[in-house]
Amino acid sequence: MAPTRIDHVLTISGDRLWLDRIARPQTALAIWWRGVPEPLRSLLAKLDLATIEDLSVTVEAGHSLEAALRGAGYPQTVLAPLAEDIDLLVRRHAALTGEDRLQVGLGVVGAGSDTCFGADCGTLRLSCTYVGAGEQWCCADGRDAIWEVPTGAVAIWKGRDLLDPPRIVRRAPPISANAGRRLVLAIDPPSC
Repeated sequence: MAPTRIDHVLTISGDRLWLDRIARPQTALAIWWRGVPEPLRSLLAKLDLATIEDLSVTVEAGHSLEAALRGAGYPQTVLAPLAEDIDLLVRRHAALTGEDRLQVGLGVVGAGSDTCFGADCGTLRLSCTYVGAGEQWCCADGRDAIWEVPTGAVAIWKGRDLLDPPRIVRRAPPISANAGRRLVLAIDPPSC
């Protein structure tokens, strides 16, 4: 079981309902500590990331992304388990924000991505790295301790619209930690 830590900035747990703690005024980051579910993890390990297109769609909560994933070139074997996991995360984000429509991005991120620390300008962003190194984060007032959201774990980041100045900043892992491409999911309210 993953560690559970609660303080005024961060909450981490192996329970997905723990993500609800992002609603606390001073909580800047909530992490559902999990791995990529099987059999999805095994299927993604075989996926040639060079053969798929980035996906950016606005979806209604409760509607499957399977057709959009098919259109982006995901193989049939990956469609159902990946769509099921993303659909679960879309519903979780919708429950947190009260938004019926959400912007979903699933993209392949290569070496050389922006590795500067920063905070989002929106309200709440849900992210999950399915393949490759996870996002890194640290407290905005002290960047000496840098942490990583593990691959498969789900993070909800509070943006500047809800917490300004930011308490936590994040970045893509530096090239040295990013030996290859990453497959990263981001879910935002449609106004982002």
